[in-house]
Amino acid sequence: MHLSIRLRALGALFSLGVCALFGVPTAHAANSTACSGGGFSLTLPNGSPILIPKSKGGGNRVDVPSQSLPSHGILKVRGTYVEFDIDVSTFAVYNYTLKASNNPLDITGGVTTVLFTRKEPILGTTTLDGSSMRVENKDGGVRLIREGQSLKMKIQASDCAQGGIFQMEPEWATETGTIDFVHTLGPNVFYFTNPYTGKINFGNLDLIRGKDSPQVAAKLVQDEHETVWRVTSGGRMGGVLGEDAVENSPAATPCTKNCQAQNQVHGRYDVPDPVYESDGDGED
Repeated sequence: MHLSIRLRALGALFSLGVCALFGVPTAHAANSTACSGGGFSLTLPNGSPILIPKSKGGGNRVDVPSQSLPSHGILKVRGTYVEFDIDVSTFAVYNYTLKASNNPLDITGGVTTVLFTRKEPILGTTTLDGSSMRVENKDGGVRLIREGQSLKMKIQASDCAQGGIFQMEPEWATETGTIDFVHTLGPNVFYFTNPYTGKINFGNLDLIRGKDSPQVAAKLVQDEHETVWRVTSGGRMGGVLGEDAVENSPAATPCTKNCQAQNQVHGRYDVPDPVYESDGDGED
């Protein structure tokens, strides 16, 4: 697959500053090509790498003790395509960055771009301190789980040039309640109404297209650069990039238990945003 550069020919502005696009070819979601060569390395707040032992069954995991997780220490997550930092006390994510690469599905236009300066749960005095953190690494992705006295947080991330690349899930011990999440975009990225789908995307004035992917969550406030979401315990705040962000797919189902299978895509959806021109098979 090759990405159109026609967006550089800017036209009239749409809602929230999105530029006009030309033509509506058909395209489909990115495949595993987007994740080729991907994989994360993780560094603890003290500078030590997290070493995850390999197992024949593929379920590679390690438990990091609480002594290695000082209050509000920063865990560094670095990949081929994506990098970000995590506050180990809250699982707030900072400086979520899409890196320029030579992957054929690269959407950076050769410019490493901070997509979010923060994806931050507002927890008040609640923290995850005092507990260990489970780290699982498989197939180029990472899953982090930490459970405090009253709150469990999970982050799943994939190191890919585009596709479904991020998900954060909060869960209160009582399985009730909500958490507000603040998503603040990077300095060169903005939210806009996509004129071809009617959905809210984030992007720049080039190839980048992304979308917040909520489940059992309500949007409280949104402007050009920031959104506040209220997520029910057991729900999620996810994120997708590229073709997955602009396809004509239905919203996630409103469930809080064992939801992933119910939300699998069967078949293909049209991608009407003409910034992506091909059928997504990795070829012209």
